Amino acid sequence: MRHAASHASANQAPRNHAQRLRQTIEDEIVDGVLRPGDRLDEVQLAARFGVSRTPIREALLQLAVTGLIEIKPRRGAVVSTPEPARLIEMFETMAELEAACGRLAARRLTDAHQRDLVAALDACRAAAGAGDTEAYYAENAVFHAVIYRASRNGFLCEQAVGLSRRLAPFRRIQLRARNRLRQSLAEHEGAVEAILAGDEVLAGERLRAHVLVQGDRFAELIRSLPGGSAAA
Repeated sequence: MRHAASHASANQAPRNHAQRLRQTIEDEIVDGVLRPGDRLDEVQLAARFGVSRTPIREALLQLAVTGLIEIKPRRGAVVSTPEPARLIEMFETMAELEAACGRLAARRLTDAHQRDLVAALDACRAAAGAGDTEAYYAENAVFHAVIYRASRNGFLCEQAVGLSRRLAPFRRIQLRARNRLRQSLAEHEGAVEAILAGDEVLAGERLRAHVLVQGDRFAELIRSLPGGSAAA
C-alpha cells in the first residue's frame, strides 16, 4: 500500500512540474515576453528551469492544446502566429462573446460589479493619461474580466476568459498602434456608459465594435507580426 502511494506521488510530481511550467510559459506569452513566432527550445527551457525535458515537453503539449503555441515538424514548438483569415475569425468570435457579456452585464449589474467596473475604468484612464501602454494593457485585462463576471453567467465567462487569453498577445500588439490607447479608452467609456444605463443593445454593440479588428487596425496588426509585411 505504501509502495502504491509513493508510486502515485512520484507520478504526480512531474505532472505538477508540467502544470507550473505551462502556466509560466503561458504567462510569458500573454505578457509579451515571448512573442508570436518565437521558438521554444526544449533543451534551453529545461536548462533555464532546472528540470528534465519531460515536464517541458508535457507543458508544451498542454500549451499546444490551447492554441498558444504550435508544434511544427523540424522546428519544434513555436509561439502561435495564426493565418490572417484564422486570426480575424478568432477576433470575430471574441467580439460576439464580449457583446453577449456586455448585454447580460447591462441587464444583471449588481452594486458590487458596478463599483468594480467604475474602478477598472478609472485605472484605464490613469494608465492612458500617463501614456503607459504596458500599464494600460494590464488594466485593460482587468476591465474586460470585470465585464465577463458582471454577466453572471459562469459558462460564458469561462469561454470569454479562455479566448481572451488566446488573443492576448495580439491585443497587446494592437495597443502599440498610434492613437490606439486613446481610442480604446473612449470605447471603454462608451461601453461602461451603456452598461450603467442598462441599455443591453447599445452595450453589446459597443463592446462588439471595440473588440472587432477590421480595416486599418487589422492591417496594422498583421504588419506587426513576424513576416507580416509579406502577409499584409
